[in-house]
Amino acid sequence: MRLPYPPLLVITDRRAARRPLEEVAAAAFAGGCRWLSLREKDLPHDERVALLRRLVATGKACGACVMVHDDIAAASAAGAGGVHLPSNGSPAAARAALGGRALIGLSAHDYADIVRAETEGADYVTLSPVFASASKPGYGPALGLDELADLAAKSLIPVLALGGVDAGTAAACIAAGAAGIAVMGAVMAAPEPREATSALVAGLGLS
Repeated sequence: MRLPYPPLLVITDRRAARRPLEEVAAAAFAGGCRWLSLREKDLPHDERVALLRRLVATGKACGACVMVHDDIAAASAAGAGGVHLPSNGSPAAARAALGGRALIGLSAHDYADIVRAETEGADYVTLSPVFASASKPGYGPALGLDELADLAAKSLIPVLALGGVDAGTAAACIAAGAAGIAVMGAVMAAPEPREATSALVAGLGLS
């Protein structure tokens, strides 16, 4: 399945956001984001579904794919574009629940995770942490660009670089073989998320 374009996945974190999450998402869309995933795992299910429905509607207005982290039932209920699963999640189960048109991603931290994602039919993986990340300080040592290049070359599905990626390193990740990048704090914690998103899109160096 073809990934959204530009290949920039913005992952939400309402605790880091300086504005209400829906405002930040709208600003990211205005800045060129066409791919967002709701990652508010601590929200009660009903609240998550309601928020996801609103984000899906906002995203559709500008042609953006809005997904949700982990919650397959919420993705189905809200008509989301797909689901992003943790490294121990089941892409096969998500595919069975959401159908062939859904975008299914998996968090990967090593080659074994990538192989399992391929085997179970995921459409892409996020590989992290490529660089040291303030958002996820406990996720092991940074892989670096050389390891990103090695794993991206071995992978049969697209690899998104995640962890400490910013506008200044986005192009290097693409040059190393990443199909795109995924960010959280770079947009969520930005004083001006629209401008931050625009800088990330430009930083990809794809246009």
